[in-house]
Amino acid sequence: MFYKKGIVRDYKLQEGMTIDDLIEQMREAWGFTAGKIVAGIDILVEMILDKECLKFLSFPACIVATGARGVLIEIVKRRLVDVIVTTCGTLDHDLARSWRDYYHGSFDMDDVELHKMGINRLGNILIPNESYGLIIEEKMHELLTDLWNNGVREISTKDLCRAIGSKVCREDSILYWAAKNNIPVYVPGITDGAVGYQMWLFSQDHKIKIDVLKDEQELNDLIFSAKRTGALIIGGGISKHHVIWWNQFRGGLDYAVYITTAVEWDGSLSGARVREAISWGKVKETAKHVTIEGDATVILPLMVAALISRVPRQDTKR
Repeated sequence: MFYKKGIVRDYKLQEGMTIDDLIEQMREAWGFTAGKIVAGIDILVEMILDKECLKFLSFPACIVATGARGVLIEIVKRRLVDVIVTTCGTLDHDLARSWRDYYHGSFDMDDVELHKMGINRLGNILIPNESYGLIIEEKMHELLTDLWNNGVREISTKDLCRAIGSKVCREDSILYWAAKNNIPVYVPGITDGAVGYQMWLFSQDHKIKIDVLKDEQELNDLIFSAKRTGALIIGGGISKHHVIWWNQFRGGLDYAVYITTAVEWDGSLSGARVREAISWGKVKETAKHVTIEGDATVILPLMVAALISRVPRQDTKR
């Protein structure tokens, strides 16, 4: 009978348990989201070990303002993915946090008072002006001046991200490791953030341009040269859609793991489950996929901690 596939078993918690121990117990405890987390880990392991699969990672900027940035760094450092698609805010937070600190806050602080103090609130993260706009302005002006003096008059978002990672960010950053490991980072909404604004501001005195169509051509070439494709998609918005949009032209993703807090009933892309993308041809009918509902700042560290104990280091094989 279909309902006898597995028996629900209680967790047996004890001192000294590892993450692996907990994940393996999730496989049988089968809590409502726990079962999906286990399924997601299994799919990602298969995707990462598939040498003929082009692996995408997409995520929004907000989690880069939290300690989850360290999880993303580890993914990139270990070369668990091949391509990143994200938002301009990721560049902002990654660059800023290379040089300045963000601080603990709470969701119910007095925002009027924070504004008077020159402190920006992102959820329960506090970001002083000097830790964001001011340092980004300083570092981007230095970078853009250097690029201009070296003859750069037009640049794609991939090349801009590589320049930021190799010339501006320190080793504790996503962009540094992406540049070091030659993992392209594409930002289709490049003007929607502080780094993009600094590009515009610089262009008022220097005729420099951003070539987003070069990015699109490269994505086209990557997609059509891949035998299979897969994606770990965190959150929604433009970064999520750009990954699934391009993959529809090759018949859809072969693997898809989606982590979201958004609801489905409002028709938003962020809330759309993976199964909806199948109707568009953005995920294959035969794809291995799962949608995990929950906060990525909790779920992602758990999943990646389990992943790195299950797959060999990819960065030692290139």
